[in-house]
Amino acid sequence: MGRRAKNKQGPPESLEPKGGSSTSKPGKRKPENDPRSDGRPSKRSKDGGSKSAAKPTASKNSSDVKKKRPVSNDDSASGWEDVEDDSVHDGKLELLDSDDEFDLESDGLHQGPIQELALGSDDEELPVALGRTKKSKQLGRPSKIIPTGSDDSNSDDGSDDSDGPITMANMEARSRALDAKAFEEAEADLAEAQEQDAGDDENLDMDGEEDQNGDAEAEPFRLLTKEELEEEAANGGPDVHLVQRRIRECIRILGKFKKLAEKGRSRSEYISQLLADIVSYYGYNAFLAEKLFQLFPPAEAVEFFEANEVPRPVTIRTNTLRTRRRDLAQALINRGVNLEPIGKWTNVGLQVFESSVPIGATPEYLAGHYMLQAASSFLPVIALSPQPNERILDMASAPGGKTTHMAALMQNTGVVFANDANKARTKSLTANVHRLGCKNVVVCSYDGREFPKVMGGFDRVLLDAPCSGTGVISKDSSVKLNKSDRDFTLLSHLQKQLILCAIDSVSPESKTGGYVVYSTCSVTVDENEAVVDYALRKRPNIRLVDTDLEFGREGYTQYRGKVFNSNLKLTRRFYPHVHNMDGFYVAKFKVEKRQKPATVAEAADEAQDVVMGNPGAQEVQEGNAFDSDEDKPYLEEAKRRRIKAKGLRPPPRTVTANA
Repeated sequence: MGRRAKNKQGPPESLEPKGGSSTSKPGKRKPENDPRSDGRPSKRSKDGGSKSAAKPTASKNSSDVKKKRPVSNDDSASGWEDVEDDSVHDGKLELLDSDDEFDLESDGLHQGPIQELALGSDDEELPVALGRTKKSKQLGRPSKIIPTGSDDSNSDDGSDDSDGPITMANMEARSRALDAKAFEEAEADLAEAQEQDAGDDENLDMDGEEDQNGDAEAEPFRLLTKEELEEEAANGGPDVHLVQRRIRECIRILGKFKKLAEKGRSRSEYISQLLADIVSYYGYNAFLAEKLFQLFPPAEAVEFFEANEVPRPVTIRTNTLRTRRRDLAQALINRGVNLEPIGKWTNVGLQVFESSVPIGATPEYLAGHYMLQAASSFLPVIALSPQPNERILDMASAPGGKTTHMAALMQNTGVVFANDANKARTKSLTANVHRLGCKNVVVCSYDGREFPKVMGGFDRVLLDAPCSGTGVISKDSSVKLNKSDRDFTLLSHLQKQLILCAIDSVSPESKTGGYVVYSTCSVTVDENEAVVDYALRKRPNIRLVDTDLEFGREGYTQYRGKVFNSNLKLTRRFYPHVHNMDGFYVAKFKVEKRQKPATVAEAADEAQDVVMGNPGAQEVQEGNAFDSDEDKPYLEEAKRRRIKAKGLRPPPRTVTANA
């Protein structure tokens, strides 16, 4: 054989496998250099491709799971190949590409038992990896308005999905279930907070002093002397962290004064130091800080000051003249607004948590479907409870939130007189009345003290009196510095005049009404309980009644040595740190018919004469000497003066009186 023949290449190998052809149908062929196999060529099986299936195994670590794929029995690849599959990544099984699909039956996987992949705890995330998306949850929401713990708006627990879709049939039952659950959670949170506070007090007593970082070896707290305070003020004032620690320590010591106070130090010294730190830390003037501090215990007073630094939740009121709250909520949710009902105490309020659109410029707002209104402004109208076909007066109505709320409750029947002393503010009042579609509102601009002369005989009167604004400091921080003792004196005097005029404007003969509601956005006693007590003393034909508000604190019956009418407990107070709404005060009066002067006023005057030592007074009363014609002109003139003093028009003088 020649050299060329010796080195000649032999015939090609046969395409048929050595062990015979397989009876199974060939599956899809896997490329030799598959990018998922890191560029490694496939390996032949030991038996030359006689096996058509192999059992896949799973490693202990779910992130190292490897999968075996079937390939066709040919020269390039036969049997199974151990290739790391990228479809299993970080413990999550992802969708396979269309090129990786294979037929289990055609590849012979049915010939042996199937071994499942042991993914461990990652199986829980399988629906997410298979393309299903979870319902997004907001981890933290702004604080809610807390009236009673009956908030029915928490649906983040996914209970809606577990019981099926919400329908008209099961809506009421699910709402009650949510109310009960929210109430239980509120009680549990309150109990836990009380236990935690008790534990904190015990830890403070046992562990001693701690600094702001929790170091138990910090120096014990002591009050500074006058020289040290003067030196501190000369050096530019104390550090913020030092002021915070002093406030915290003063509150702790005042809570257990006998046990924790320094020897030789009085309680007034700690209070003076606490007030000075509050003034420097929160930015109040000394007079207002002390006036507000006296309303609460020391710990609660600091909570009140702290709450005034945080804005109140954004709330809107549904205009029931144009839409329903459910329809409005759905429309705003579709625009990207995150909201929920305020609470069970109102059926028209919605609380807005966040919004992707300006809440005051939506098409629904321009169409008059809702109005931006603080939650505290709902309270006077709820207490007044206007009825259809009544005549109602709103003595200080701008910008119109309460007026339009009353018009909606009256269903555009009757008439609402919306008055405001500032004529410039009536423009916004008129605009809101037109936008919200209130057709029973008459806008006027008079001084409220003139109203009995202008018009009277109303069924109900709402007086949201001008006040110092100590309940809305979070909206207007200028109140911290621009209020003095003279301001409170002048405001309380004006409020006393207005409330008497409001009472005189109500018709006691009203069959459905005869009520007056007095409210302020202030928390001071001078503008609230003192004014109401003054009205009760000046108008004996009125009495306080329940406001029908489900929450709120009772009004003061005693305050710093002053004793008020015991019925003032029927009034209601609202605080930012308690109810998460603006500070507010609401009182409701019932106006009754006046008794005849012959049986009340004259009898009182005659009794006073007897008490003062007039011996002939009793005899004069028995002899009815005042019925003579000589005394009638004087009696009529006195009656005319009393009527004019009340702002009413006296009857014309008779001929006998002129004679």
